[in-house]
Amino acid sequence: MKEHLDQKIFHIISDIATETNKECYVIGGYVRDLFLQRPSKDIDIVVVGSGIEFAGLVSAKLGKKSKLTVFKNFGTAQIKFKDLEIEFVGARKESYRSDSRKPIVEDGTLEDDQNRRDFTINALALSLNKATYGNLLDPFNGLDDLKNFVIRTPLNPDITFSDDPLRMLRGIRFSAQLNFYLEENTFDAIARNKDRISIISKERIADELNKIILSRKPSIGFILLEKTGLLELIFPELLALKGVETKDGVGHKDNFYHTLAVLDGLSEESDNLWLRWSALLHDIAKPRTKQFDAKHGWTFHNHNYVGEKMIPGIFRRLALPLNEKMKYVQKMVSLHMRPIVLSEDEVTDSAVRRLLFDAGNDIDELMTLCEADITSKNPEKVKRYRNNFQLVREKLKIIEEKDRVRNFQPPIDGNEIMTTFNLPACAIVGEIKMKIKDAILDGIIPNDYEEAKKYMFEIAPKMIAEAKM
Repeated sequence: MKEHLDQKIFHIISDIATETNKECYVIGGYVRDLFLQRPSKDIDIVVVGSGIEFAGLVSAKLGKKSKLTVFKNFGTAQIKFKDLEIEFVGARKESYRSDSRKPIVEDGTLEDDQNRRDFTINALALSLNKATYGNLLDPFNGLDDLKNFVIRTPLNPDITFSDDPLRMLRGIRFSAQLNFYLEENTFDAIARNKDRISIISKERIADELNKIILSRKPSIGFILLEKTGLLELIFPELLALKGVETKDGVGHKDNFYHTLAVLDGLSEESDNLWLRWSALLHDIAKPRTKQFDAKHGWTFHNHNYVGEKMIPGIFRRLALPLNEKMKYVQKMVSLHMRPIVLSEDEVTDSAVRRLLFDAGNDIDELMTLCEADITSKNPEKVKRYRNNFQLVREKLKIIEEKDRVRNFQPPIDGNEIMTTFNLPACAIVGEIKMKIKDAILDGIIPNDYEEAKKYMFEIAPKMIAEAKM
């Protein structure tokens, strides 16, 4: 492995290890990713001794181009050097209390440090000492697990997960990111210890969920969350989508697996985290809106609007941002049925204008979400929908170029209406402005100031008179 440790940073660390007579190793994810041939800029260094002192010596050697940050409470230090982040920690052994994932830490050996690692594939270490430079230390056969695509714990999985329950989510996340499978005992231990997740902060859980959502095939992670019982504890609204109800011989699709298919499909097209959250939540209100109609079968009327209203509560509970990112997800969920309806019916200019106005600059991402929502097992139906969606896209482009309605504001504002008709600020001003906007979106008048002004004089006097009656 020497050729993989030929970077300047490793040779500097090796020189300092020799000067200070310290055992020093690169360990964890960086080593794992070397074998997987995945690029990594995060390097973990374990020193048998003080990681903070060692990091200080390395930073001094690197000079002004490096930035050293010390975390005394955790006994760690981080160096940022060029595009690398190097974390230093002293080798340690850990013990845990039942009510906390924060360990009681003692100085230890490399063996102690490898024992505390979450999974065998993350316990691999490469020596940085001169005499053994590049030698692999693999006490738990992590290399074999890498070759066989296996996630397993180094020690008893019940103890590993009970000590730090976040490791359960990390194991599932690695399965989704790497397309590895959870070894049977490891899987069973997660199911047995799932209730321990209650001691993990919402922020840590959200961070792992985000990483699962951003993985190559997110469905792997969410199916494992469901099968281990964790999903019920951390995201019950998503679990509520699971299952098929049949009445009078009529069933509906399993909306849980449909949602995951949409998320996987979208993930092939976009790495936008919040668009992926939109895919995960686009049908979240279907359990609440589900009804059976003898004539039409199962219906989920207004599930997009109900889903939009559910999102703040979900984001708040999961400690996700309650800012413009949440509003973006709400917008996508609210609008996701609109292009689908357009693709089923004849596409009118008016409907396209309104979609452009409501979606604004997010129209392309909305269309990507809606195309991912086509998951029928009938290939002819999928082909027909995709062809119709192409027509909608072409219509969107034509209307946008002609009418410029994306994010437009009516040419006549409220101040001009009040000045023209000597009105105070009141409801009728907003109604006149809305009438002008609707006329433009419906194609009654073009998106033009003079035409809008002319239309205002046609409609406003009567509206004002009726309001005074």
